[in-house]
Amino acid sequence: MKVSFHRTLLTAFTAVTLTAAGSALAQVDVAKSTVTATSKQMNVPVEGKFGKFTAQITFDPAKPTAGSAQLSIDTGSYDLGDESYNDQVRGKEWFDSKAYPTATFASNGIAPAGGNQFKVTGKITIKGKSQTVTVPVTVTQQGSTQTFDGSLPVKRSQFDVGTGEWKDTSVVADDVVIKFHIVAAHK
Repeated sequence: MKVSFHRTLLTAFTAVTLTAAGSALAQVDVAKSTVTATSKQMNVPVEGKFGKFTAQITFDPAKPTAGSAQLSIDTGSYDLGDESYNDQVRGKEWFDSKAYPTATFASNGIAPAGGNQFKVTGKITIKGKSQTVTVPVTVTQQGSTQTFDGSLPVKRSQFDVGTGEWKDTSVVADDVVIKFHIVAAHK
């Protein structure tokens, strides 16, 4: 269960990365958007969801390289569906939400990948550790609304998520998949 909370945080970061795929400033509809993290504990998939995040997206599919995205996720909002597990994941061994209340993603490049597919590159920061990542993002436009969907595999150990007894990856896998569905409307 502790792994799931960690994975949810990573999912939030993935959502940030995918959100980056957006040149017109868009208003993110958090109520319709989701960021999740899925990991495996004892080889059983565990998924958690981040309940609080903010994003700033600028994206024009005709000029994708001019786009940008910044995402900030409240690590204390990770929800595994059980408050005792949520408390554990917020603790020092996992997200350490008191010391690191946010995880962030800031894009530094968006490249077309054919059709409505884009590769969004940027820096994801969790627990003070940063990594440059490239996330495949699918952008769908319907009227003035755009959706950004994608997933990003990460290693929790690269961000010191899961320390102490949880550093061992035989119980909670090192691999975490962050999935996001970001809904935004242009102003």
